Amino acid sequence: MFKTLTLLTLSIVLVSSVYKEKTYAVGQIKTPKGEILFQLYDETPNHKASFIKLANQHYWDTLTFNRVINNFVAQGGCPDTPAGFSDSPYLLKPEFRKEIRHIYGAVGAGRDNNPEMLSAGCQFYIVQNKNGLARLDDKFTVFGQVFKGMDVVDAITAVKTDSLDAPLSPISLKVSVIQLTAKELREKGYKPR
Repeated sequence: MFKTLTLLTLSIVLVSSVYKEKTYAVGQIKTPKGEILFQLYDETPNHKASFIKLANQHYWDTLTFNRVINNFVAQGGCPDTPAGFSDSPYLLKPEFRKEIRHIYGAVGAGRDNNPEMLSAGCQFYIVQNKNGLARLDDKFTVFGQVFKGMDVVDAITAVKTDSLDAPLSPISLKVSVIQLTAKELREKGYKPR
């Protein structure tokens, strides 16, 4: 009897480990104005991996949304300078996808005017224009989509800014990557791709 129960318990443990539910990498940005959650796209693997790497290193946790423009974007990470993204730890080749566009809530990678259209590893933005920003398609890489917290992005882009579009009161970032199941994503209002 004991041997049968032990084998049954072992079988249940093995089956449950084999059928572990799939999880999805989700970008999480905590700000003084609230939390933003977005799915990271598998279709842009280098940008996804870069975001996960820097989030796990807490790269952005001392930085801010440094450029916010109402009806355009909330941009965070390393500041863009007249010399370009001189503080970026590295640059990424573009990963443009016809099926991924600059719609409301799209998360993209910033870049300067370099001819190769390389993204700054440190810079990201969230499209806040409700009609999207089609003029940025195939010029900037979109690597995610906000599914919770666009009200927070709207509040961020509504703050008072200086002549360089930097918020007068800094909006700090705490960036993480969390793993959610398809069920947890649906409960938060998002259907996984």
